[in-house]
Amino acid sequence: MISDPAIWNSLPVPAILIDAGDRIAAVNPAGEGFLNASAKSVAGTPVWDQVAVDAPIEAAFARARQNGTPLFVNDIDVGSGQRAPLQCALQIAPLAGHPGTMILMISPRELAGRMTQSQSVKSAAKSAIGMAEMLAHEIKNPLAGITGAAQLLSMSLGPQDIELADLIVTESRRIVKLLEQVEQFGNLSAPDFRPVNIHDVLDRARRSARLGFGAHMRILEEYDPSLPLAWGDPDQLLQVVLNLLKNASEAADPEGGTIRIHTYFEHSFRLRRADGSGRSLPLQIEIIDDGPGVPENIRADIFDPFVSGRENGTGLGLALVSKIISDHDGWISVMSVPGRTVFRLSLPRVPREIASKESN
Repeated sequence: MISDPAIWNSLPVPAILIDAGDRIAAVNPAGEGFLNASAKSVAGTPVWDQVAVDAPIEAAFARARQNGTPLFVNDIDVGSGQRAPLQCALQIAPLAGHPGTMILMISPRELAGRMTQSQSVKSAAKSAIGMAEMLAHEIKNPLAGITGAAQLLSMSLGPQDIELADLIVTESRRIVKLLEQVEQFGNLSAPDFRPVNIHDVLDRARRSARLGFGAHMRILEEYDPSLPLAWGDPDQLLQVVLNLLKNASEAADPEGGTIRIHTYFEHSFRLRRADGSGRSLPLQIEIIDDGPGVPENIRADIFDPFVSGRENGTGLGLALVSKIISDHDGWISVMSVPGRTVFRLSLPRVPREIASKESN
């Protein structure tokens, strides 16, 4: 059916051949990466079971097949059972010489469109953190004086007033802790890049979570054993995973829930910058929980500093995660509905020149 396999395999965008029964007849290598599944495993399966499109396009698809005309759909969310959706454009056209057979090409646009926006967000976040860091330094000293004064007063107060003095001490200490987190955010050093076995990092984070904040959770590992080494700072990446596991644990029912840690390799995932250049980010890590989900009113701003969906939350945990991943030239995204929240990290692998040195 594919007269020139070389051209088919060289297509830079995911492409799927669909037979007259709406079943997958072939998938190119980029399509295998997008679906996170081999062509052999999806061959013969209904295409709309493998490709999740957030739009009712089946009727338009059927008309395009019947009339033998192409169909173009822009700016819709497209994903699969194995990956979070990306904003894409779809190009659908009949395959010449094969009545009823259609070719579907998927062009992800989300990364390119959001890159310029992410730069402005990063600049705004940097300014906000800079001011917060300055205020933190100035506020901590008087807070220490207030705490000390309240402790001295409590020594000469009656039982009813002691409770109020204790409240002042407790709240002052809570504010100091928040200010220390702000200072930690602002003082984060640049990553110390080296080859990293990401599964070692995930195992360290999982063990730590089970002994502490995630003791009430069931944590499952779904690792791709063939995943190559990542290029990053293992300590900072550990902090990222710990923050995401903590976030999922705190959002869960007090009696517990399930967190799945899923890793896989997606060779076609590239981060396209506004200047047209790109960076390959094939290593994928997903932290998936079955909690209530991210509130819709803050979903678009969840990685901004001081945005939190929890009462008394600082709003710095996910902002720190976003900053670290950005410093790694990586990408983080979230897909959330009640009962399923997926935080996805996309990281670079070890550069070829360094990998070759390591192997020699």
